[in-house]
Amino acid sequence: MKIYVGNLSYEVTEQDLRKEFEAFGTVESVALITDQYSGRSKGFAFIEMPNVSEGQAAINALNGKTLKERTLTVNTARPRTESRGGGGGGSYGDRRGGESRGGRQERRY
Repeated sequence: MKIYVGNLSYEVTEQDLRKEFEAFGTVESVALITDQYSGRSKGFAFIEMPNVSEGQAAINALNGKTLKERTLTVNTARPRTESRGGGGGGSYGDRRGGESRGGRQERRY
């Protein structure tokens, strides 16, 4: 079962989350989402627990709990959809000069 944990303090670590969730059962993985450039937490994470009943118990107990002065939002993670993300920029995607996905694009003046 994949679980979403939101409204995290920037000081929360993967170890903090693992400790909280292991109180309810086996934790398969913890993924604290960070900014790829700064490395700073984005304030949410995903926890995977193989046992659904243990995962549901963790959700019920931890949703609304305070961790490092922030009230957690904990629920079942929704599947990713193709529309999420910050993709290519619509109709202007590769037409702004500079580099395109296929390599260097020639500028025309």
